[in-house]
Amino acid sequence: MSDDFKPYVPHHQSPAESTLKAVLIGIIFGALFGAANAYLGLTAGLTVSTSIPIAVMAAGFFKLIKSFGGKANILEANMSQTVGSASSSLVSGVIFTIPALYLWHLDPTYLEMVMLAFLGGILGVLFMIPLRRFLIVREHKNLPYPEGTACAEVLIVADKGGQQAGFVFRGLVIGALFKLCANFLAIWKEKIDYTFSIPNKANIGIKAAPALLGVGYILGLRISTVMVAGSFISWAIVIPIIASYGDQWGIFTLPENGQLISEMAPSAIWNKYIRYLGAGGVAVGGIITIIKSFPVMIDSIKLGLSKITNAAGEITHKRTERDLSFKFIGLAVIAIILMITLMPGIITTTQNIPVRLMAAVAIVIFAFLFVTVSSRIVGLVGVSSNPTSGMTIVTLLGTSLVFVALGFTGDLGKIAVLSVGTIVCVAASMAGDVSQDLKTGFLVGGTPRKQQLGELVGIITSVWAVCFSVIVLHEGFGFGSIDLPAPQATLMKTVIEGVLSADLPWNLVIAGGVFAIIVELIGLPSLPFAVGLYLPLTTMSPIFVGGLVKYFVDKKRNSKGKSGLDSGILFSSGLIAGEGLIGVGIAAFVYFFGKWDGLGFDWAGPLAKPLALVIFAGLVYILMKQAKSNNT
Repeated sequence: MSDDFKPYVPHHQSPAESTLKAVLIGIIFGALFGAANAYLGLTAGLTVSTSIPIAVMAAGFFKLIKSFGGKANILEANMSQTVGSASSSLVSGVIFTIPALYLWHLDPTYLEMVMLAFLGGILGVLFMIPLRRFLIVREHKNLPYPEGTACAEVLIVADKGGQQAGFVFRGLVIGALFKLCANFLAIWKEKIDYTFSIPNKANIGIKAAPALLGVGYILGLRISTVMVAGSFISWAIVIPIIASYGDQWGIFTLPENGQLISEMAPSAIWNKYIRYLGAGGVAVGGIITIIKSFPVMIDSIKLGLSKITNAAGEITHKRTERDLSFKFIGLAVIAIILMITLMPGIITTTQNIPVRLMAAVAIVIFAFLFVTVSSRIVGLVGVSSNPTSGMTIVTLLGTSLVFVALGFTGDLGKIAVLSVGTIVCVAASMAGDVSQDLKTGFLVGGTPRKQQLGELVGIITSVWAVCFSVIVLHEGFGFGSIDLPAPQATLMKTVIEGVLSADLPWNLVIAGGVFAIIVELIGLPSLPFAVGLYLPLTTMSPIFVGGLVKYFVDKKRNSKGKSGLDSGILFSSGLIAGEGLIGVGIAAFVYFFGKWDGLGFDWAGPLAKPLALVIFAGLVYILMKQAKSNNT
């Protein structure tokens, strides 16, 4: 550790850290925020880091314990956020890949899904450990790890008497009530859209969703503008062109029932054509992101290989420098390889052990490569900007080509390739989260070894809730639907099909890729644009509104010289969690009791849509007020 840095809790002090209450609080928050993030990712195609809101809630909870005469300290709160934040990384890996199996009607069992996420999560933690001393300790001045640093600020401020949990809690309650009234009770409309005749069948609208508004605030104006621009092009330009001229162009394949394109609703055109356009854009955008990161990737891989060797021989007696042993890491990786090879249900039902061994080796290689890359990249740009989908695409392409060469191109090949992609995707995502958590621990004075064990506990406990939430959401809404488009998983499905069977409308896929290249050439990030190209405009519009709110709030804060953690981010995190939890609850209700229409919108007559807009405007006003009341 650098001599000029002193953590908040010095190494010679050893306060309680991995207490039962700290771990239990982390498990509870992990399950709740994991379920909410699963809903968000399957609707909006992205997830957000849950470290900060969980840190805030944990700090608030421990402050409450102390107010009643109980014992609690900052390292316990740090352990809670370490355990709890593991779920968000598991979510990313699962929702980016697993729904593709459902879209192929190759539904995995609950246990199979759990095992894929579990193995990926474990690998992500294990491969990050040897990198900690270099990336977190020696490079702490050069790699800020934004979420990790922000979490440390939250915990330190709370330990000194600051109050922030109220912002998250208010956002959670308001987000939950809004979703309950709009989507379950059906008091007002959630989706407000209008279809125009000029341009022909252009569909413009907004989804009055607290979670999407909160995502926009967290992402900021630039990224949200790029995303809504992609969606606007699809729904206001491309769909009208296809609707007007698609029947005359031989490049389009008519639907199976022979219906003319000109007779199709905008949503049907999106389902039949725009999804492939967007998938091509996201695939190319992800590959471009990886290519741009190639120098960092090479440096990170060299670093990973060198530091694994060095870590084996480094022994320290300081509490704040103790990691899990290299022997433990090696044995655990060997055990994972054996599990994948000898347990057919994890990768594929085939009894071909060489095939499963090949898959296991591919998993370990790709996981190690992308864990090192992910750990380095998030140190600069944060977890939310980690190009996990791009890494997964590269993994799927490489694995698919190998399986094609070996002649495995049927359903078993699809399952095997996607299983490899799932484990690698979870590992890369988990490495980013572990890096941020270890940065937090480095700043506040946590014990790395205990945090690493806390990550493993978080994986083991939250994986069950995350996978159950995914199954419930599928049963309630259905993957690939307007309500639950599962865009990233659809992309992965497209990539695998393209290599294994070549049965794709390549004209649309290539056109989407061209869009991404053009956007990149004009200096804008192609991946957010491509995600917008794929998703409905009604989904992207509230994200753009949230970005606008963030812009105006930041402008006012900067003019007044304010600094510190943005209360708007905390409130937005609560909005995401509140809506996500109710969304999972509604899906569970539909699964067990069937769909319920609620009170219906008919009572408002022609005023139903204007009323919904007014109510959503009120939600925007509340977000702005909460963001401006920053006292952190």
